[in-house]
Amino acid sequence: MRIARWADGSGTGEGFVIGDRVVAFPDGLAVADVLHRGLTGAHELYERVTDAAGAPLASVRAVPLADVRLLAPLVPASVRDFVAFEEHVEGVSAGVEGKSDVAAEWYEAPTFYFTNPHTISGPDDVVRPPVTEKLDFELELAVVVGGDAEAGESNLDAEAAASVIFGYTIMNDWSARDLQAREMKVRLGPAKGKDFGTTLGPWIVTADEVAPYLDADGFLALRAEVYVNGELIGEDLLSNAGWPFPEFVAYASRNSRVVPGDVLGSGTVGNGGCLGELWGRNQALTPPPLREGDEVRMVIEGIGELVNRVGAAIAAPEIPAARPRPRLRHRESA
Repeated sequence: MRIARWADGSGTGEGFVIGDRVVAFPDGLAVADVLHRGLTGAHELYERVTDAAGAPLASVRAVPLADVRLLAPLVPASVRDFVAFEEHVEGVSAGVEGKSDVAAEWYEAPTFYFTNPHTISGPDDVVRPPVTEKLDFELELAVVVGGDAEAGESNLDAEAAASVIFGYTIMNDWSARDLQAREMKVRLGPAKGKDFGTTLGPWIVTADEVAPYLDADGFLALRAEVYVNGELIGEDLLSNAGWPFPEFVAYASRNSRVVPGDVLGSGTVGNGGCLGELWGRNQALTPPPLREGDEVRMVIEGIGELVNRVGAAIAAPEIPAARPRPRLRHRESA
């Protein structure tokens, strides 16, 4: 099943993509509602709007996909982004540190950071970055968590975590590398180098649809590609991640909670999954940073393609530098 959100001129629709048409969920349900019902509930809804051949029933309204504008396929509850591809870490570290290095700590656990769920964009949206000289893309596959646990799931093992993976979508974790480099010297972040935008889409493909791509070790062997202005920049197999996807979910739930609507990005694939990796390997800004008007197209086997164009940068009001302070411990007397 493919699940999407769309705009059709009269509002927002939410439902199934069936062939080249979209069909709204029964009973006015939204994607968030369906995620809470889990895969079993989603299949029950699908059967209510399709015939035995899997085509939309004559009694339901099926709108041509070409007549709607796809939106991000969900409004995330939260967005965690992992760094799970060793090859990506090797390349980026070469750019940051001048040599390729993967910290020993990387191998210990699938590390992630939280990014902004309030700046999500969808397919074909124009992404407007902050003022940056080093705008980058990041090609990722993201897990979408589902299930009927209202209170969330905590301390899952890998098997239980697999059961709450509702589906997958393509994720572009846009990055302003110069802003990111500054803030990470303070040993925090990434933050402003990232939180201006993350793109998800074109839809959610349910986990059962991609199960045939699981290899013997439980990794998803899906091919991922990214193009800039039609030129292939990077390509990789998602099975090159250091951990299979259920272990991302299990780690995220450790002493915490995962809930329906959570999005967990795989981290950037290797072999050119972002420009930053290539800059490190080439020791130069080659290929060049993204500029206004550039088109970024991401294609993941079994999922679809996600296309966006870079818009004009947005200049923000200046924040002054820190002011020297006297480090007093008590207020001065009047």
